[in-house]
Amino acid sequence: MRYVSFVNNGKATLGVRDGDAIRVLGDTTLESLLASGVDLVAHGREHAGHERVSAEGVVYLPPLARPPKLICVGLNYADHTKESKYEQPDYPTIFFRVATSLVAHEQPLVRPAVTDSQGLDFEGEIAAVLGKGGRHIRKEDALACVAGYALFNDGSVREYQFKSPQWTVGKNFDGTGAFGPDLVTADELPPGARGLLLETRLNGDVVQSASTDDMIFDVAELISIVSEAITLEPGDVIVTGTPSGIGWARTPKLLMKHGDVCEVSVEGIGVLRNSVVDEATR
Repeated sequence: MRYVSFVNNGKATLGVRDGDAIRVLGDTTLESLLASGVDLVAHGREHAGHERVSAEGVVYLPPLARPPKLICVGLNYADHTKESKYEQPDYPTIFFRVATSLVAHEQPLVRPAVTDSQGLDFEGEIAAVLGKGGRHIRKEDALACVAGYALFNDGSVREYQFKSPQWTVGKNFDGTGAFGPDLVTADELPPGARGLLLETRLNGDVVQSASTDDMIFDVAELISIVSEAITLEPGDVIVTGTPSGIGWARTPKLLMKHGDVCEVSVEGIGVLRNSVVDEATR
């Protein structure tokens, strides 16, 4: 089942993808469905209505506009760590994103108008969306907490990311985190979304390519480790890290600029596509 958040008749609407169309579920949200504990597969089958809209030209919204927590993981692919200035950690590198940094599929990523910014870097990733939560979740129980998966482009303003040991500012500029287009329920993918090809393309050229098997901490481990400290909730999103190939590590650097188009694709999940625009200045 593929859930889509989009604009219909001027309102935020939830639907399920049906070929080239979207079957309308109404003005509910994934956040509310997940919080109520419903089974997304059964709910979609039972409640997807007869109203269908063409997916062509639809205005997408992030699958969850304001997830309770947006937990991101850094340095989770060994080749990416090697291209960075860091040693490979033996514990996940965790940081958070805020909802105001999110943009949807086919909506522009915003290159910030900061005077020393050389550009906006790309990071293609998979995001796990939780349908169940808790504390001290055992690894062997963790995948039962996953409602589904989506794509993420963790757009990063590197100069600000590296101004301090904490990455928060460089990872949270408004309009830099692309999320979507669909939430694909976990039953449609291998357990933990393992063994899938992840690619990032900039203006049609492949700039990142890896298997999700290459994650150092897989989805189940991440859920279990994070839950040692934090109560996880339905609707929480865990963004699982990016492979090697980032623009900042290249010589010369390859950063996104106004007019570029960046795509993140994962087999079985789809393609997340965004153009890049410069932030408007007053």
